[in-house]
Amino acid sequence: MAAPKELLKRVPLFKDLDDKHIDTLSRTFTDRTFSAGQDITSEGGGGAGFFIIEEGEAVVSVGGEERRTLGSGDYFGEVALIDEGSRSATIQAKTDVKCYGLTPWQFRPLVEENASIAWPLLVSMAQRLREVERQS
Repeated sequence: MAAPKELLKRVPLFKDLDDKHIDTLSRTFTDRTFSAGQDITSEGGGGAGFFIIEEGEAVVSVGGEERRTLGSGDYFGEVALIDEGSRSATIQAKTDVKCYGLTPWQFRPLVEENASIAWPLLVSMAQRLREVERQS
């Protein structure tokens, strides 16, 4: 199922994309559900892609220490779209979570076939990485 366009428009990563690109991107996402207590990603594990939470809450932990709670509209895993390195945090569903996921193998053809999507996404990703670096 495609991600709701309204949800994508709330994500800062996609703020510079026009409606046409949001529509294309929306159709690329798949819906996922996780039960309370289930790991969505595991620190040190392989990257499964990028996720946007539509409903529910998830806890971010690094080295076993809780860092923050994510909720509706929050996202994580954007680096995994480009770099297939290991996950830097564990994300565990605090409640039942409904989210939308995008894998690297879905993302790559999207930006290769729609080059005008790539630049705004890269700029947003760079800004997000700077924010994360400042917070650590």
